[in-house]
Amino acid sequence: MEYKIERLLVNYKTLEEFKKFKEYGLQELSMLGDLEDNIIENNSQSPFYGIYFGDKLVARMSLYERKAKFDRYFEPKQDYLELWKLEVLPEYQKKGYGNALVEYAKSFGLPIKTSPRVKSENFWNKMNFKHAEYDMERDLGENPLLWHPNGAAE
Repeated sequence: MEYKIERLLVNYKTLEEFKKFKEYGLQELSMLGDLEDNIIENNSQSPFYGIYFGDKLVARMSLYERKAKFDRYFEPKQDYLELWKLEVLPEYQKKGYGNALVEYAKSFGLPIKTSPRVKSENFWNKMNFKHAEYDMERDLGENPLLWHPNGAAE
């Protein structure tokens, strides 16, 4: 099934929608602070993307572009995307919303780095993400997963 991915507006309506996720999600997934910071800074280039079912936001993620000079994951160094806080409301899970968001991120044609939640490994494996070779200094307890457009996670 095809879903329409929308760049979410940085406004108080989106803030209200995010509060619905905080009720279900873990604190680590809370985007409220990120959104509030963007509202305060009047940042019109929202890093937030989501899928609506009717007028209800049911799935969301943050997607940040990182420049090659900050790349510590891909060889050679290159621009990449960092996908954060992918979350689908419980009653909408296993319906393809998460897949649609990740496929949207892949459509930019850049490598992607993400830090998966506990118990989400099967999802990321299906999406063809691979574990980065662990580097204690770089990863600081994180377990990053990588996807590369040409199929080879570096």
